[in-house]
Amino acid sequence: MKKVIFKIMLLLLVLTSCDNGYEELNVDPTKSSQIDAKSKFTAAQLRMSGERYEAWRANLIYQSTMMQHIATTASYWSGDKYFWNKDYASSLWDRYYTGPIKAIEDILVQLEEEEQPTEMIAIARIQRVVMFQRLTDVYGDIPYSEAGKGYLDGNLTPKYDLQSDIYADLLKELEESAAVLSTGTSEWGDADLLFKGDQAKWKRYANSMMLRLALRMIKVDAAASQAWATKAIEGGVMTSNSDIAYIQHSAGPEGINKNGNGEAFSADSNPRLSKTFVDFLSDDPRLPILGARRSDKSTVVANLKGLPNGLDSDLLKAATGELNTDAYAEPNRAIITGEDAPMFFQTYAEVEFMLAESAFRWGLAGGNVEAHYNAGVTAAMKYLSIYGTAATISDAQIQLYLTTKPFVAANALQMIGNQYWAATFLNEYETFANWRRTGFPALVPVNYPGNETNGTIPRRLTYATSEQVVNPINYAAAIAAQGPDILTTRVWWDKL
Repeated sequence: MKKVIFKIMLLLLVLTSCDNGYEELNVDPTKSSQIDAKSKFTAAQLRMSGERYEAWRANLIYQSTMMQHIATTASYWSGDKYFWNKDYASSLWDRYYTGPIKAIEDILVQLEEEEQPTEMIAIARIQRVVMFQRLTDVYGDIPYSEAGKGYLDGNLTPKYDLQSDIYADLLKELEESAAVLSTGTSEWGDADLLFKGDQAKWKRYANSMMLRLALRMIKVDAAASQAWATKAIEGGVMTSNSDIAYIQHSAGPEGINKNGNGEAFSADSNPRLSKTFVDFLSDDPRLPILGARRSDKSTVVANLKGLPNGLDSDLLKAATGELNTDAYAEPNRAIITGEDAPMFFQTYAEVEFMLAESAFRWGLAGGNVEAHYNAGVTAAMKYLSIYGTAATISDAQIQLYLTTKPFVAANALQMIGNQYWAATFLNEYETFANWRRTGFPALVPVNYPGNETNGTIPRRLTYATSEQVVNPINYAAAIAAQGPDILTTRVWWDKL
């Protein structure tokens, strides 16, 4: 990791520019001075992982509070009150289109022109899917087929593709790319921060992403959902926590080497764990790992309480008589919120919960719903040790939890959805998407005075307002196709 840091800091001068995401790249792939694709790929992965800007705004301020993992009395945490802050809402759009999207399109062209191995191209294509999946799930219809190619083809005003078309192509990309990969180490090697070029892990990641996208479509095309889920499972998904897709960040020297969530927590003392989340984790060995009071010296504390969502200081005082939030648990700064913390994109626990759902719906994955559910809970507790030894949960603790809170077949989808929600804490992009798909957990909305949604939980974030000026025709077409550019408009797969 540290070997690439200084290359990356120089590379950022090349890859970044103050544009709207579609202007020309500053690297000409036809020139002999082309920067090595491996350095670009490392930088693109770090950009994808997220900097403080969008991690703070899109991931935490909006999605973590809407999903009631985090709560705060601070008014600028817009998601906790269902306010609309146009810059916060578009922060992922602003960063991704000017950074990793441009970079990955450039990388793919370079790999083709340099006639690099097909497995390198396949891995880059899967990485591209991961980026666009996050974007389209947050915003819906987005620039896709023409995006990030301003320098390559001169199109500075890309069309917005329908999310249904984007999903179809993402699934095709995953299927084709997975078919290329076998075993052994790709020539990406250490430049690949996710899997160090391990082709087998990338193949399992591609199929696991395929399963994620397949289940996302359950309400709009149940037949296709089942077909793609079947294909993903038969192709081979993650099989253990060693397959988890994550980037291990470092605390320095600065910039994108740091964990964006960690940078946000370093700068902001306001966030607390939501009462909804803490109450769910009652008698759960994860609670003292994920939460702690700022005043506590030990990393293992008892009697933690969560802050209700949708309150300001006055409302908190009126409801509880308390003047501040010091007594409430916050994300555990001793364990999980460091600037050198790992950033997770997809975990084995999520995959097991999806296998449990697939077994319940269609009899797939052996048809044993309870076995996959228990494996998911186990993996969700075990993977926390990636944060460090202080986050280790013993087998005995896990078994006690599964014994005292056993799987109930009659509540299968609810239990799977609730555990998926708990397991994706801090990867709020996935939490928000899966909640919209499943409706679990059954969150109770807040109705803070002056909110933007009439007291309903938002269903998406909004486009960059600059699009109305720089890409007005395509922006207008997207609004006509999808609906108003507001927080309550539902994306294609998010149906009642």
